Amino acid sequence: MRKGIPKSLVEQPLSRRDFLGAAGGAGFGLCASLIAPGFARLSAESAGGMDMKLNTNESRGSTGWVSDERYLRHTLGQRHPESPERLRAILRQFKEGGLEQAVVPIMPEADPLPYIRMVHSEDHIEKVAQQAHDEAICRLAVSGALSAVDAVCAGEVKNAFCAVRPPGHHAANNGEFGFCFYNNVAIAARYAQRQHQLSKILIVDWDYHHGDGTEWAFYEDPSVLTFSTHALHAFPGTGAADKIGRGPGEGFNLNVPLPRGAGDRDILRAFDERLIPAAEDFRPDMILISAGFDARQGDPLGDFTITDAGFAKLTELVMSLAATYSESRMVSILEGGYNTEGLALAVDAHVRGLLGV
Repeated sequence: MRKGIPKSLVEQPLSRRDFLGAAGGAGFGLCASLIAPGFARLSAESAGGMDMKLNTNESRGSTGWVSDERYLRHTLGQRHPESPERLRAILRQFKEGGLEQAVVPIMPEADPLPYIRMVHSEDHIEKVAQQAHDEAICRLAVSGALSAVDAVCAGEVKNAFCAVRPPGHHAANNGEFGFCFYNNVAIAARYAQRQHQLSKILIVDWDYHHGDGTEWAFYEDPSVLTFSTHALHAFPGTGAADKIGRGPGEGFNLNVPLPRGAGDRDILRAFDERLIPAAEDFRPDMILISAGFDARQGDPLGDFTITDAGFAKLTELVMSLAATYSESRMVSILEGGYNTEGLALAVDAHVRGLLGV
């Protein structure tokens, strides 16, 4: 991992269910590239593969892992892409790859409701109660994220990954949207500020789909810097580069749409040229990741070609920012990713990156 960060690195849209039906399940489209040329080539090592050896004695204790079998109970119906099999695949890979012995288990124990109310209205909470298969599981996903924040802020772990569902970054105040019910990462940001007195939070969202709910939550708030790479014309059709925040939040909402077929170099260039300079100016007290892996190659709901090595490199880069500005405080929360085996491999690469192995 880097010791420091070089200057060079320095109208209501359709619901996703309706969008998938209208678009034949693809949910993606062409967008113009907003990325400047000239990004240095990745080394053969970073682009070509990773060393998957794991020394559990050296890495144990550095990374927390939030999981609970109750997350498997959440369902949106048969053959729905956001299925329990997503988490089952992650858990299989987690055990088979030896990560189970390397991480610190974190149980979702924090009471989420007061903090859900800091982001969502009572009307939204009532809608979720009506729409969700089990609203308690939606709250449990939030609780997992908050418990991870607690563990990191208490110094029990350096960072944490939350293998939770349902995802959250599309959730605003109109009930379920884009498979999301409560905005896990937005609520975690408010929790870190209120419960742990951390003033400035950076949210990094590398999901294929724009985190419109997260943008909504902080669009006028200069205490939370949001950074998102995504496909501009995919669901939900938001995330234009000129949406930079409003009022006191102007300049604190950074959207970097990527072109169709974007790969490792495209997304790393976006992080290099936009995220790192912004983080240098913002100097966050904590970093949260909306870790969506539907930007991975082969995902049925996306057309990006990010590799597992690419996700490992993104993880390393964000960890460098956390080490420089945030005393390494970082929590990553699962969002999308619908090729279940590919999702499991990408999560494996990401968690190994968090462990530093």
